[in-house]
Amino acid sequence: MKRRGVVRERVIRVLLNEPDGTLTMYRIAKEAECSFSWVHEFLGKLGASRLVKGTKVIDYAGLIKYWLKVKTKPDKREYMHKDPISLIKKASLPYTLTTFQAENLVQHYLFPSRTDLYIKTEDVEKWHEIVTKEGLVGKGNLRLLLTDCHVFYGSFKRQGLTIVSIPQLIIDLFEEGGVCTEAAERLLEK
Repeated sequence: MKRRGVVRERVIRVLLNEPDGTLTMYRIAKEAECSFSWVHEFLGKLGASRLVKGTKVIDYAGLIKYWLKVKTKPDKREYMHKDPISLIKKASLPYTLTTFQAENLVQHYLFPSRTDLYIKTEDVEKWHEIVTKEGLVGKGNLRLLLTDCHVFYGSFKRQGLTIVSIPQLIIDLFEEGGVCTEAAERLLEK
Protein backbone atom coordinates (compact mmCIF):
# COMPACT_ATOMS: atom_id res chain seq x y z
CA MET A 1 0.00 0.00 0.00
CA LYS A 2 1.25 3.44 -0.84
CA ARG A 3 1.37 5.70 2.21
CA ARG A 4 -0.24 8.73 0.50
CA GLY A 5 -3.18 6.60 -0.69
CA VAL A 6 -3.67 5.17 2.79
CA VAL A 7 -3.60 8.63 4.41
CA ARG A 8 -5.95 10.04 1.77
CA GLU A 9 -8.48 7.29 2.53
CA ARG A 10 -8.12 7.85 6.26
CA VAL A 11 -8.91 11.55 5.90
CA ILE A 12 -11.90 10.80 3.66
CA ARG A 13 -13.16 8.20 6.13
CA VAL A 14 -12.95 10.69 9.00
CA LEU A 15 -14.69 13.41 6.96
CA LEU A 16 -17.55 11.14 5.92
CA ASN A 17 -18.07 9.93 9.48
CA GLU A 18 -18.09 13.54 10.78
CA PRO A 19 -19.39 15.56 7.80
CA ASP A 20 -20.84 18.52 9.71
CA GLY A 21 -17.58 20.48 9.93
CA THR A 22 -17.29 20.34 13.72
CA LEU A 23 -13.86 18.68 13.55
CA THR A 24 -10.86 20.97 13.22
CA MET A 25 -8.06 20.16 10.79
CA TYR A 26 -5.91 19.29 13.79
CA ARG A 27 -8.55 16.83 15.01
CA ILE A 28 -8.88 15.27 11.55
CA ALA A 29 -5.08 14.84 11.44
CA LYS A 30 -5.18 13.16 14.85
CA GLU A 31 -8.08 10.86 13.91
CA ALA A 32 -6.44 9.98 10.57
CA GLU A 33 -3.04 9.53 12.26
CA CYS A 34 -1.27 11.86 9.86
CA SER A 35 0.27 15.33 9.80
CA PHE A 36 -1.67 18.58 9.98
CA SER A 37 0.12 19.86 6.87
CA TRP A 38 -1.01 16.84 4.85
CA VAL A 39 -4.65 17.33 5.96
CA HIS A 40 -4.45 21.06 5.15
CA GLU A 41 -3.10 20.36 1.66
CA PHE A 42 -5.59 17.56 0.93
CA LEU A 43 -8.62 19.54 2.19
CA GLY A 44 -7.50 22.34 -0.13
CA LYS A 45 -7.72 19.92 -3.08
CA LEU A 46 -11.12 18.65 -1.95
CA GLY A 47 -12.26 22.26 -1.51
CA ALA A 48 -11.16 23.15 -5.03
CA SER A 49 -13.31 20.23 -6.26
CA ARG A 50 -16.25 21.63 -4.25
CA LEU A 51 -16.52 18.50 -2.12
CA VAL A 52 -15.76 20.23 1.19
CA LYS A 53 -15.72 23.74 2.59
CA GLY A 54 -13.15 23.88 5.36
CA THR A 55 -13.80 20.63 7.23
CA LYS A 56 -17.49 20.46 6.31
CA VAL A 57 -18.54 17.99 3.61
CA ILE A 58 -20.76 19.91 1.19
CA ASP A 59 -21.11 17.13 -1.42
CA TYR A 60 -21.39 13.84 0.48
CA ALA A 61 -22.26 11.74 -2.58
CA GLY A 62 -19.48 13.43 -4.56
CA LEU A 63 -16.93 12.62 -1.85
CA ILE A 64 -18.15 9.00 -1.82
CA LYS A 65 -17.65 8.85 -5.62
CA TYR A 66 -14.18 10.41 -5.27
CA TRP A 67 -13.25 7.82 -2.62
CA LEU A 68 -14.47 5.02 -4.87
CA LYS A 69 -12.09 6.23 -7.62
CA VAL A 70 -9.03 6.34 -5.33
CA LYS A 71 -9.81 3.40 -3.01
CA THR A 72 -7.13 0.75 -2.59
CA LYS A 73 -8.41 -2.79 -2.93
CA PRO A 74 -7.76 -4.95 0.13
CA ASP A 75 -5.90 -8.24 -0.08
CA LYS A 76 -8.25 -11.14 0.60
CA ARG A 77 -8.33 -14.77 1.69
CA GLU A 78 -11.37 -16.87 0.79
CA TYR A 79 -12.96 -19.78 2.63
CA MET A 80 -16.08 -21.90 2.92
CA HIS A 81 -17.54 -22.37 6.40
CA LYS A 82 -20.93 -23.76 7.44
CA ASP A 83 -21.61 -20.99 10.00
CA PRO A 84 -19.34 -17.95 9.60
CA ILE A 85 -21.22 -15.84 12.16
CA SER A 86 -20.79 -18.30 15.04
CA LEU A 87 -17.14 -18.74 14.00
CA ILE A 88 -16.61 -14.96 14.19
CA LYS A 89 -18.26 -14.75 17.60
CA LYS A 90 -16.06 -17.55 18.97
CA ALA A 91 -12.83 -16.24 17.41
CA SER A 92 -12.17 -13.49 20.00
CA LEU A 93 -10.09 -11.56 17.46
CA PRO A 94 -10.69 -8.02 16.16
CA TYR A 95 -12.79 -7.81 13.00
CA THR A 96 -15.41 -5.62 11.37
CA LEU A 97 -18.09 -6.89 8.98
CA THR A 98 -18.80 -5.33 5.61
CA THR A 99 -20.83 -5.90 2.39
CA PHE A 100 -23.69 -8.46 2.43
CA GLN A 101 -23.75 -9.46 6.10
CA ALA A 102 -23.18 -5.90 7.39
CA GLU A 103 -25.76 -4.41 5.03
CA ASN A 104 -28.33 -6.99 6.14
CA LEU A 105 -27.77 -6.05 9.77
CA VAL A 106 -28.07 -2.33 8.98
CA GLN A 107 -30.93 -2.05 6.48
CA HIS A 108 -32.10 -5.61 5.64
CA TYR A 109 -32.06 -5.20 1.86
CA LEU A 110 -29.54 -7.84 0.74
CA PHE A 111 -29.54 -11.56 1.43
CA PRO A 112 -26.34 -12.24 3.42
CA SER A 113 -24.96 -14.77 0.93
CA ARG A 114 -21.34 -14.06 1.87
CA THR A 115 -19.65 -12.86 5.03
CA ASP A 116 -16.85 -10.37 4.41
CA LEU A 117 -14.82 -9.08 7.30
CA TYR A 118 -11.84 -6.84 7.67
CA ILE A 119 -9.20 -8.22 9.97
CA LYS A 120 -5.87 -6.94 11.19
CA THR A 121 -3.07 -8.04 8.88
CA GLU A 122 -1.06 -9.38 11.83
CA ASP A 123 -3.97 -11.72 12.70
CA VAL A 124 -4.25 -13.41 9.30
CA GLU A 125 -2.52 -16.66 10.36
CA LYS A 126 -4.63 -16.89 13.55
CA TRP A 127 -7.81 -16.43 11.50
CA HIS A 128 -6.61 -18.99 8.94
CA GLU A 129 -6.04 -21.53 11.69
CA ILE A 130 -9.46 -20.88 13.26
CA VAL A 131 -11.35 -21.05 9.95
CA THR A 132 -9.62 -24.19 8.63
CA LYS A 133 -10.42 -26.20 11.77
CA GLU A 134 -14.00 -26.52 10.53
CA GLY A 135 -13.92 -24.88 7.09
CA LEU A 136 -12.21 -25.15 3.74
CA VAL A 137 -9.81 -22.90 1.83
CA GLY A 138 -11.05 -21.51 -1.47
CA LYS A 139 -13.80 -19.37 -2.93
CA GLY A 140 -16.82 -19.69 -0.70
CA ASN A 141 -19.04 -17.82 1.72
CA LEU A 142 -16.35 -16.19 3.88
CA ARG A 143 -13.75 -13.59 2.89
CA LEU A 144 -11.08 -12.15 5.15
CA LEU A 145 -10.05 -8.69 3.95
CA LEU A 146 -6.63 -7.31 4.85
CA THR A 147 -5.97 -3.59 4.60
CA ASP A 148 -5.07 -0.54 6.66
CA CYS A 149 -6.35 -0.97 10.23
CA HIS A 150 -7.98 2.48 10.05
CA VAL A 151 -10.87 0.66 8.35
CA PHE A 152 -12.01 -0.05 11.93
CA TYR A 153 -12.60 3.71 12.43
CA GLY A 154 -16.23 4.46 13.20
CA SER A 155 -17.26 0.81 13.43
CA PHE A 156 -20.23 -0.02 15.64
CA LYS A 157 -22.10 -2.99 17.12
CA ARG A 158 -25.36 -4.46 15.90
CA GLN A 159 -26.77 -7.73 17.26
CA GLY A 160 -23.47 -8.43 19.01
CA LEU A 161 -21.44 -8.09 15.78
CA THR A 162 -19.02 -5.32 14.80
CA ILE A 163 -19.84 -3.52 11.54
CA VAL A 164 -17.76 -1.03 9.55
CA SER A 165 -18.82 2.61 9.61
CA ILE A 166 -21.71 3.49 7.29
CA PRO A 167 -19.46 5.42 4.83
CA GLN A 168 -17.07 2.43 4.66
CA LEU A 169 -20.04 0.09 4.08
CA ILE A 170 -21.36 2.30 1.28
CA ILE A 171 -17.96 2.31 -0.44
CA ASP A 172 -17.55 -1.46 -0.08
CA LEU A 173 -21.05 -2.09 -1.46
CA PHE A 174 -20.42 0.18 -4.46
CA GLU A 175 -17.12 -1.60 -5.08
CA GLU A 176 -18.88 -5.00 -4.91
CA GLY A 177 -21.26 -3.93 -7.71
CA GLY A 178 -24.45 -5.66 -8.86
CA VAL A 179 -27.31 -5.65 -6.33
CA CYS A 180 -24.90 -4.20 -3.77
CA THR A 181 -24.95 -0.94 -5.77
CA GLU A 182 -28.70 -0.62 -5.10
CA ALA A 183 -28.12 -1.23 -1.40
CA ALA A 184 -25.32 1.38 -1.36
CA GLU A 185 -27.56 3.95 -3.06
CA ARG A 186 -30.32 3.31 -0.49
CA LEU A 187 -27.85 3.86 2.35
CA LEU A 188 -26.53 7.01 0.67
CA GLU A 189 -30.06 8.43 0.45
CA LYS A 190 -30.46 8.05 4.22
